[in-house]
Amino acid sequence: MNKIDTVLANSTQLLKKKSLHVIKIGGNVIDNSENLYHFLKDFEGLDGYKILVHGGGKVATQIAEELGIEAKLVDGRRITDIETLRVVTMVYGGLINKNIVAQLQRFGNNAIGLTGADGNFIRAKKRPVKTIDYGFVGDMDEQSINPQNISRLMEAGFTPVFCALTHDGEGQLLNTNADTIASALAVSLSSIYETTLIYCFEKKGVLLDINDEDSLIREIDPEHYEELKTRRIIHSGMLPKLDNAFTAISCGVKAVIIGKSDDLGQLKNNQPFGTRLSKNA
Repeated sequence: MNKIDTVLANSTQLLKKKSLHVIKIGGNVIDNSENLYHFLKDFEGLDGYKILVHGGGKVATQIAEELGIEAKLVDGRRITDIETLRVVTMVYGGLINKNIVAQLQRFGNNAIGLTGADGNFIRAKKRPVKTIDYGFVGDMDEQSINPQNISRLMEAGFTPVFCALTHDGEGQLLNTNADTIASALAVSLSSIYETTLIYCFEKKGVLLDINDEDSLIREIDPEHYEELKTRRIIHSGMLPKLDNAFTAISCGVKAVIIGKSDDLGQLKNNQPFGTRLSKNA
């Protein structure tokens, strides 16, 4: 190899992005200590940089009930009044978040538990009142994430673990959808890293038949997605999830994977995991 080839090879290596997995877990993992243990062990085993995003599971609801705070729902959506915000702050940012961090330290992962307010990592705007006042709920936009600060944290050797809390920059915490946080993180950080967004839930992935776990669809590209919608194989509650997934891909995320938390270890062994959504399946 001559000098020019060497310079070109080194430049190519420098330009190649490092890999990042942004993974979101829900109540099916959080509410089961055994599931959480195995998931976090597999999470630690993944190569490259990692970010974990979690919601609250059933714990916040249980504690609110014990404190006599009634859950307020409108069309299935939770209203976050000041009392509820206090509970979710304690539970999401405290109990659940620090338990996850302690478990990851057990596996040798130098995790750090965060809300969006820490390091000014994630800002949101209080949802405006229209027909419904959702209270202290945060909505995000393309300026919500501070990718440079998060990158510095990871480059320093820490694994961020974000709970579903953001802030408005004026001293107010906001309850914010964990799926939305995970997607926004993946999109924003895709300018720095080769980013894969993973949603872990109770099914193996997107299924041809919701009642048949063996009917897993391994790969979906935009054309295939349109076909599945036309055939009503994908409909109702899955539509917003997949619409958001393909939006993330169009904004720079390499791929989105939807799968079961129990199977995350398959990624480490280069085995197929869940349903992979990408520009070209």
